[in-house]
Amino acid sequence: MTSAITPPLKGIRVVELTHTILGPSCGMILADLGAEVIKVEPVDGDRTRKLKGFGGGFFGYFNRNKQSLALDADAPQGREVLVKLLQSADVLIENFAPGSMSKRGLGPEHLEKINPRLIYCALKGFLPGPYEKRPALDEVVQMMGGLAYMTGPSGRPLRAGTSVVDILGGMFGAFGTVLALQQRNRTGKGGLVESALFESVVFLMGQHLAVTAMNGGPPPPMPERVSSWAVYEIFNTNDGQQVFIGITSDGQWKRFCEFFGESELAADARLATNNQRIEARSWLVPKVAEIFRGFSKDELEQKCLEADISFAPVARPQDLFDHPHLLANGSLAPTTLSGGVKTRLPLLPFQMLGWRPPLISDPPEVGQHNDAVLAGIGYDAAGIAALKEAGLLGPKQETS
Repeated sequence: MTSAITPPLKGIRVVELTHTILGPSCGMILADLGAEVIKVEPVDGDRTRKLKGFGGGFFGYFNRNKQSLALDADAPQGREVLVKLLQSADVLIENFAPGSMSKRGLGPEHLEKINPRLIYCALKGFLPGPYEKRPALDEVVQMMGGLAYMTGPSGRPLRAGTSVVDILGGMFGAFGTVLALQQRNRTGKGGLVESALFESVVFLMGQHLAVTAMNGGPPPPMPERVSSWAVYEIFNTNDGQQVFIGITSDGQWKRFCEFFGESELAADARLATNNQRIEARSWLVPKVAEIFRGFSKDELEQKCLEADISFAPVARPQDLFDHPHLLANGSLAPTTLSGGVKTRLPLLPFQMLGWRPPLISDPPEVGQHNDAVLAGIGYDAAGIAALKEAGLLGPKQETS
């Protein structure tokens, strides 16, 4: 089902002064929701464009649906351009080091004077408090906030396998920005929205804080498998694959016994309830593992589907490119990355009134929209040419 609704943020102009993931993910969400997002980057491009290793996908994923203005905003003339752009904006997003925007005369206290309706979204390591001036990174706060401890085995803290805190912080920044725009509709005034990495990871730890309070002691790391369910494990199959199977209710246990022909387990009074099965884990899980090892991955999937038992193959990221469910429902948008690389990348994971936020435009090249953005804030062809001649617009030309 699709719906031809007007994108909810259509008509909202966002100026994005960001880098890496925290800020760009916030801008991407607003852009996907229909905002006009203008990414202001240095004349030689956002440094994220040049990252190697795991960072090689950062720019291409988190900067779709945006325009690029490559501008030397630290030069006096370039600063004039940026200020003029901010006067026309509804939202500013920035994730620079604490205090750096204010030192440049672009802090919330400065921009309120030139545009009282501006929503200023500041994305930092910490919300206001004793730590607010500390530098922070996704992995730093995963360690500080307990996520790494809960992810790795005892004594071996391990960061999560994606930049989960950066993305969550950007998501809360976007959420706060949308709420601030709604508030502005009532009051006519903008103001400051703040989202932070550390408080985001602490939010994720809330369930562990709650169970600590209830049990009088902390939970062990997730790999210790102190589960609320008796069968909630990764199992090996007879064709060398790994699958995760969760049997989380008494009804699922009965169906497991029925569909896998385990009448002896079904009749065992020691296994009648989930809590009893938890007590029996030391011998029950090896028994169940032996049963599952008698099947191939595909055979197990079919059995679990018939029994309505939770099942998942242990997939790798690249397996998602050809996932039948994602291909069928359009969750992966055909995207062209820098250098003409064609791929499919995930859209936002929700629908609203039958509408799925779409891919409108691929990640921009450096300065791709210079002329259009500048014309939109009053620069004529001669003015744009003068800025180019002065070296204030990118892309920066390579010299031999």
